[in-house]
Amino acid sequence: VQLVESGGGLVQPGGSLRLSCVASGFSISNYVMRWYRQASGKERELVASISVVGGGRNYADSVKGRFTISGDRVQNTVYLQMNSLKPEDTAVYYCNVRGIGVRRDEYWGQGTQVTVSS
Repeated sequence: VQLVESGGGLVQPGGSLRLSCVASGFSISNYVMRWYRQASGKERELVASISVVGGGRNYADSVKGRFTISGDRVQNTVYLQMNSLKPEDTAVYYCNVRGIGVRRDEYWGQGTQVTVSS
């Protein structure tokens, strides 16, 4: 099982980025996929989650209306479209999945840095 994030970078306030999480070793169709973020000196927080097959999506209050999570079953990839970015969105963003296999293991990607600054 592997999760590989990409798409982070430096963007000005009000700008947009799209993060990608390519999953391997399992099908995203069978699990709830999540994006977390961790700002420097703060705890990791849940940003958004999606049930790819069921279509259910949930967002943190701080990103509602600005971020959109989606999944591509063919590409086995989860995306996080981030619009109207704010400096407080600056963090390392991580992809996450839980419940894999008989041990119901949890997996994290390596993270991708998003910096919102002028």
